[in-house]
Amino acid sequence: MVLLENLALVFVAGLVTALATGLGALPFFFFEGISDRRNVILWGLSSGIMISASLFGLVEEGLAEGTALEIATGMAAGVALVVIAHDVLMDAEIDPRQYEEADFKKLVLILGILTVHSFPEGVAIGVSFADLGLEGGTELLGFTIPILALFMTIAISIHNIPEGTAISIPLRSMDVANWKLVWWAVFSSLPQPIGAVLAFGFVRYAREFLPYGFGFAAGAMIYLVLTEFIPEALAVGKPLPHGGKVRLAAGIGIGVLVMFPLALI
Repeated sequence: MVLLENLALVFVAGLVTALATGLGALPFFFFEGISDRRNVILWGLSSGIMISASLFGLVEEGLAEGTALEIATGMAAGVALVVIAHDVLMDAEIDPRQYEEADFKKLVLILGILTVHSFPEGVAIGVSFADLGLEGGTELLGFTIPILALFMTIAISIHNIPEGTAISIPLRSMDVANWKLVWWAVFSSLPQPIGAVLAFGFVRYAREFLPYGFGFAAGAMIYLVLTEFIPEALAVGKPLPHGGKVRLAAGIGIGVLVMFPLALI
């Protein structure tokens, strides 16, 4: 019974981050679009949060559980899995415009590609809950929840908002209904609660692999930030002064500051 309750809690945490992606579509209920300036800052904020959460949270916690070599091995595995999955799934180049036009088989492929992008974030949530119910956490909803798990859930939720916006922009150009924008944004992050449950179950009962799990999640997320989020911000900011680099740097700086308290815990 306790196991089921723990798995349910981790699933809900992953579901919260997935639902947060839908928040990125909400501005389109009130405005025609989002300016490139704001978009660049949002991508920078997201990148700063994810890198900080990975370094201050996952890597630091992993070092408390294992060796630097184990963390590095896990990080390398995380990067390798994302790279290989990209190659297998045609480099994961799917335009959100295809969501509305896809048949069932195409949607399955799209969901597989989205899994490559969002599954590592689910893994990060799952491993951050490894000490669920143990001493040292904070009491919430009748559970003793690790502080790291709260930070990771909040961090990934914030990170998912600009992703939801990025998904909604091309769909908006097709005059897709606002409520569908929210749905497709959430759809893009559905692998997160699944990844969270699988990762939690694995590291909870195979704790010798916990350092590798922390490293895996950190490596995959940092790789995605460096190869996708920051390039996306630079592409959006190309028409702006200095190519949007100043706003991108400001967003990253704000994201790091938001997550800095995690380094003090």
